[in-house]
Amino acid sequence: MYEFTIIVPVYNEEDNLERVEKELLAYTKIASKKTAILFVNDGSKDNSQSLIETICARNEAFHYISFKENHGLSAAIKAGFDHVESPLVGYIDSDLQTAPEDFNLLLQHIGEYDLVTGVRANRKDSFVKNMSSKIANGIRRAFTHDGMDDTGCPLKVIKTDYAKRIPMFKGLHRFLPAMILLQNGRILQVPVQHFPRIAGTAKFGLWNRLLGPLMDCFAYLWMKKKYINYEVKDKG
Repeated sequence: MYEFTIIVPVYNEEDNLERVEKELLAYTKIASKKTAILFVNDGSKDNSQSLIETICARNEAFHYISFKENHGLSAAIKAGFDHVESPLVGYIDSDLQTAPEDFNLLLQHIGEYDLVTGVRANRKDSFVKNMSSKIANGIRRAFTHDGMDDTGCPLKVIKTDYAKRIPMFKGLHRFLPAMILLQNGRILQVPVQHFPRIAGTAKFGLWNRLLGPLMDCFAYLWMKKKYINYEVKDKG
């Protein structure tokens, strides 16, 4: 029924969810593909789940899954990948620092590529956050050679059959382009808008934005060495 599903990971975002509903509902009316929305509630301890259920009850294209407890962003994205049935899948953060309408920019290229990711142009974050992200991206590129400038950008579109084959672990949401390359897929980055957070609190600090990803790079190298990728030549 749907061509594209947008995963929205949620952790304690009750102050943002009505705005998320409004903007994503508006996007579904202008989307270049017939679009569904999938909330993944990552064990929120505030009123997020109640709001999600209300939103989904009044919008046919909105659905949700809810974790028993908090497992982190990578787990929420992985659960979304596991549950979607549309041929294309994407995700956006519930803080809406990126614009849903920019999905149309990414979808323009997804026919030729297997993952298209946004690059946050003119970022509206603090100096410390911008610099730590820039350093972390530089380190990651040195390990993965994926050529991507901003893998932390929470705006991506992936062909679902590629997304479902990604062996996700904690922290590997930053390595999605590299994981597509391991499948011999093609990747592209496209500039997108960025806005300051206007509600809720950031879930990542200096440790999990800089030092954590450095450790994850070594996990990626191990995975790359052990990764199984095959093509079936014939069957009968």
